[in-house]
Amino acid sequence: MTGQHLNDGRILVVGLGPGPAQWLTPEASDALSIATDLIGYGPYVDRVPEREGLQRHASDNRVEIDRARHALELAKAGRVVAVVSGGDPGVFAMAAAVFEAVEHGDELDRTVRIDVMPGVSAMQAAAARLGAPLGHDFCAISLSDNLKPWEVIERRLTAAAQGDFVIAFYNPASRARPDAIHRAFALLRSLKDGATPVALARAVGRPDERLIVGDLAEVDPSLCDMSTLVLIGSSETRFIERPNGLAPWVYTPRHYGGGR
Repeated sequence: MTGQHLNDGRILVVGLGPGPAQWLTPEASDALSIATDLIGYGPYVDRVPEREGLQRHASDNRVEIDRARHALELAKAGRVVAVVSGGDPGVFAMAAAVFEAVEHGDELDRTVRIDVMPGVSAMQAAAARLGAPLGHDFCAISLSDNLKPWEVIERRLTAAAQGDFVIAFYNPASRARPDAIHRAFALLRSLKDGATPVALARAVGRPDERLIVGDLAEVDPSLCDMSTLVLIGSSETRFIERPNGLAPWVYTPRHYGGGR
């Protein structure tokens, strides 16, 4: 960032990773250790240990811009503010909200020092557990229509299927949007081979982790919730069966168009 910052205040946009402490990067840990204030969605704030001198500002879901504006005000007052997200803060998370608040804020907002600390994304964590499903071209799509119309989601799902990408679904289902994942599966089942490998990776890295793998035609989308990362394979994605009742690995070869 060029030019003069307003003061010693700053914003640290921190990715906490999917959950386990060992998936929190050293850079993120250092950022949390110097923060005077902690801002984020309540369950993410709860993941950061209490310590003396750290003021916690937890809030409900769907108030990302309010959180970002609060962080900017605190930073302009000289505070060191850690804005936390699960996974990576740049993937459907708080980094974009912070910069959106800056874009639409006052001139002083643009003088605040902002540093973004990447984290292990849910997509990466799920892929690591499953094998190597992201070994070739892939894309990520949020199924939430809170900030975009469903018609846009359908258009992007269709394009991703026609382009034969591996697709990662974020925000597949919630109490307010229970039908989104069913609509997405119905569309993809009309566009892709029913034998396409699919994985539902829930709460990866946490005690209640659950992995379900199967074919697109057979996997039950009602098993998804907001803690689930869904991976839909390409035409090249395949299972590697394993002996002794072990779950199969899922991988997508680095090359495209080769024989199975």
